[in-house]
Amino acid sequence: MYYDFFGFREPPFSIAPDPRYLYLSERHKEALAHLMYGVQGQGGFIVITGEVGTGKTTVSRCFIENAPAHVDIALILNPRLSARELLSSICDELEIAHPPNATIKELVDLINRDLLGAHAAGRHKVLMIDEAQNLSADVLEQLRLLTNLETAEKKLLQIVLLGQPELQQMLSLPQLRQLNQRVTARYHLDAINRNELPAYLSYRLGVAGMRGDLFTPSAVRKLYRMSNGIPRLINLISDRALLGAYSEGEYEVTAAHIRQAAREVGGSNNLGPGPVPGSREGKPALSGYLVLSASLLLAIISTYWVYQQWSGQEEVVSESDAAPIEQVGAVLRDEQPEIVKVATPEPLSFRFPEQAQSLPEAFRRLFAIWGVSYSPQESSIACDFARRNGLGCLERQGNRRSLAFLDRPAMLMLQDDAGNKGYAVLRRIKGDVAEIALPEGSAEVALSSLESLWFGEYRVLWQLPDFLAKGSGGNGAANEELWIGARMMELAEAHGESAEDTARIKRLPAQQQVRWYQALRGLTVDGIAGAMTIIQINNDLKASVPRLVTAEPEGKG
Repeated sequence: MYYDFFGFREPPFSIAPDPRYLYLSERHKEALAHLMYGVQGQGGFIVITGEVGTGKTTVSRCFIENAPAHVDIALILNPRLSARELLSSICDELEIAHPPNATIKELVDLINRDLLGAHAAGRHKVLMIDEAQNLSADVLEQLRLLTNLETAEKKLLQIVLLGQPELQQMLSLPQLRQLNQRVTARYHLDAINRNELPAYLSYRLGVAGMRGDLFTPSAVRKLYRMSNGIPRLINLISDRALLGAYSEGEYEVTAAHIRQAAREVGGSNNLGPGPVPGSREGKPALSGYLVLSASLLLAIISTYWVYQQWSGQEEVVSESDAAPIEQVGAVLRDEQPEIVKVATPEPLSFRFPEQAQSLPEAFRRLFAIWGVSYSPQESSIACDFARRNGLGCLERQGNRRSLAFLDRPAMLMLQDDAGNKGYAVLRRIKGDVAEIALPEGSAEVALSSLESLWFGEYRVLWQLPDFLAKGSGGNGAANEELWIGARMMELAEAHGESAEDTARIKRLPAQQQVRWYQALRGLTVDGIAGAMTIIQINNDLKASVPRLVTAEPEGKG
């Protein structure tokens, strides 16, 4: 073909995602930086979006080749799968042996076991999914559940979603708001701009083995108008234009060659946002920008809405919007309390769905344990209702030991293999027996029968300190320091290693005292008195609140 004619070692404008040909425009550098930064962070989701042909896949291949040595990457190229099929594909990519007919729970358990083993070996697992806009909402929700396994420092699985702009629109849907909150880095990859196109062409020609300019200035201008700066279209048109110049025995590519090449490859029918393909003047097409603006607006509205609500009618997300939220792990340390086993008669198995409750009814049972009467009809946003009654809301992911660590009655989300959901309110744990709250009273069931339906998601209420409760006045910072100072005096007395150490802790500023206590209890050391820190303070100081494992005191306290 034309390779020998122009002196190329290989075709310079192949559309294969070869990282050697990745021209790092400022946008591509930023996208790659987001990926590199993301895998060094705390886990969760990284979202890279871009129009068709802007180089998402090539950026991902470059990232794979340059990922840190401790990172293991699994790549899914065909996301048009059911939740079970996707989990099976993930097991294949991570080389996890699994039965052909394994259930969703069995696959999740196998993946979690592999992630824990990798963490213990100092490895970090990253799952990359290309063309992620083709994932269904149910599959995205299943992916969110996979990221719930965590330690005190980080989540054990990082998921990178690469997709077209509609992926961002999907993530802004209300049913995916929990996933959207867990995106730790996101970037939209635009097309290269007009000024970068000459450098892009020179770079690819140089990699292919040629130095010099083959494209006349008018050809470069025409190429930009016909491609809108989308790398894939630039490559298609340029490849055909080189063939056209070769067929005419010309060593330069002219605007006429570009025009004919664009006509042959149908470039004017494949343009993304930017100049209107049928226009010679390159007038901007508004539709692409309107779609992008709408998706950003939806994302902002959705994020604000998620931040405000813990709805009695919808899936709920985190603790109260006014309360500090700690992004902390649920894996426990050795010093944390263990469940005390007691002899009991053989408990009955939990009957699903007969004993499962709806979300509003489960909230009623949970509030009742705290001595609060809750009516979903009068207060549909449960978290707002909780704050008016001096309580905070917290959503976590963990296991039996996580529940024991928090030591608060919990609402468990249950799901069978058919995808049917329900809720159970765990009032108390006695060894392997769970006491659940039902409309007709309490019942004891085997904890294992709940665990077979429980993927780890739970919700608890916790007592707000005065400086966080509504109506506590405008001097919140001073009230917080007073509250923390008083309790740290007690904690220093209880946990100081010596008289000198106790005195040292008491002299620390409030934020440093909080950091000392967080390190003591294996929490994220950030100096912020958030939900997990306050709950543990109340546990240590034996606050009069409902407890899950220990004896429950009288009254709400």
